[in-house]
Amino acid sequence: MRWSGRLSLTPRILAVNVFALALLAGGFFYLDSYRTRIVDDRLDQSARELKLLAIGLENAPADRHDALIAAYARQTGDRVRRYAQSGALTADSFKMNAPRYRLRMPSEEEWQRHVARFLDKAVDRIVSADRPPDFIEPAIDRAQGWPELMLARKTGRPQAMNRYAPDRTFMISAAVRVRDGTALLATENARDITRIVRAERLRLGIVLAAAVLASVLLSLFLARTIVQPLQRLARAAVRVRLGRAREVTVPRLPERRDEIGMLARALSDMSHALRQRIDATDAFAADVSHELKNPIASLRSALDALVRVDRPDLRAQLMDIAQDDVRRLDRLVTDIAEASRVDAELSRTRFEPIDLGLLIEKLVGAHEARGVPRGVRLAFARPRKDVAVVLGEEQRLARVLENLIDNAISFSPDGGLVQVVATVADDQVLVSVEDEGPGVPESEREHVFRRFHSVRPEGESFGKHSGLGLAISRSIVEGHQGRISIADREDAQSGACFILHLPMAVERDPGIVSE
Repeated sequence: MRWSGRLSLTPRILAVNVFALALLAGGFFYLDSYRTRIVDDRLDQSARELKLLAIGLENAPADRHDALIAAYARQTGDRVRRYAQSGALTADSFKMNAPRYRLRMPSEEEWQRHVARFLDKAVDRIVSADRPPDFIEPAIDRAQGWPELMLARKTGRPQAMNRYAPDRTFMISAAVRVRDGTALLATENARDITRIVRAERLRLGIVLAAAVLASVLLSLFLARTIVQPLQRLARAAVRVRLGRAREVTVPRLPERRDEIGMLARALSDMSHALRQRIDATDAFAADVSHELKNPIASLRSALDALVRVDRPDLRAQLMDIAQDDVRRLDRLVTDIAEASRVDAELSRTRFEPIDLGLLIEKLVGAHEARGVPRGVRLAFARPRKDVAVVLGEEQRLARVLENLIDNAISFSPDGGLVQVVATVADDQVLVSVEDEGPGVPESEREHVFRRFHSVRPEGESFGKHSGLGLAISRSIVEGHQGRISIADREDAQSGACFILHLPMAVERDPGIVSE
């Protein structure tokens, strides 16, 4: 795997397919064994037939021997020679009949034959085939010039031998001893074996060439449909990495319904989300700069005036302004830091089952213990235990609920009622916080969740809130795969109703790691 990973996909696809074709090319090894079997069968056949001729000669009158040899040669196409005990040639079928074969010299043949022999040599070298000895007619035609003939005389059994003619066709020879002490030798130029093997090789070569061509074309097609889209996606990803996300359009490949199409659309969505995150970061930086400038400018003015003012009452007033601006800056920096890291912290947090009913009960009790300002009342009807259970991070969800309750108290009139309700519907846990304040106009219901957007109750001094509370709450809720919205009160009375939607935890779920 480490070695193959260094190659691009195109050569890897080609290598895999060509390797499969290499197994098909192993058919040339089969051709060698096929040729060997044919030659062995022909050697056995020649030896058996020559043995039958020897038996015929042993049982025929002497004056019929030449006729039998000539008839045998005409039927088999062999050249049959008979040698006396002394080794001298006594009969030759080529002198009795017209020669049935002629050894061809390569120099006399056309170029096509040279190409065929070159291919024969190449295949023999590839498969490491054993090369038979060359067929050479003895200068003096005697029995001693034929090894198979001498071996047949010595053992008394028929012997056969395979040799190469000058044009690399097979010469099949067989020798047998006759009972009267003479010996027979039959030689055959088995050109048909070469033709059969070459024909099989041609058919195998055509099949292999067609398979190679089809495999290469299919491999290139497969590589084109895989590699090119991946290269386009990789180039787009590199441009995004180089900081050009706004300039990059990642191809979505809508016509692809395979894994590459899924990858393209996922990368496109990711780059779009990245552009949105960059835009949000830019807007957040601009908003932070704007929000910090106001208290800094006010603080600078107070400090500059403090140097020039001598009256104690004015100096005390300027110090109050400076301290208020410092507190405002501290609150802004704290909320900005929390808003900037909430997503990152949620991505590393392990979610655990949380009973929202119990959590809200604790928060309401804490508010009542501290004392609710202006006589505002809090009401919460706790659901049954282990009903309103969600998966999440308790401190973050407590921050959301704290923000909603504080916001409802701030807008409630003196002695007003804030109602908190937790219910379960369609695998969702719904938490609503209602107040009796002026409510939120429908045109402003989305704007109030923007960073640094602050609409405060009448009579509250400027700068008491950073305008990040609801924005942070929405980020936390969305990090828990939920949503937060604003609606009118169901009883049509004046006031706002903030509704928190969170997915209900599956029973016996041990918790999840947020992704």
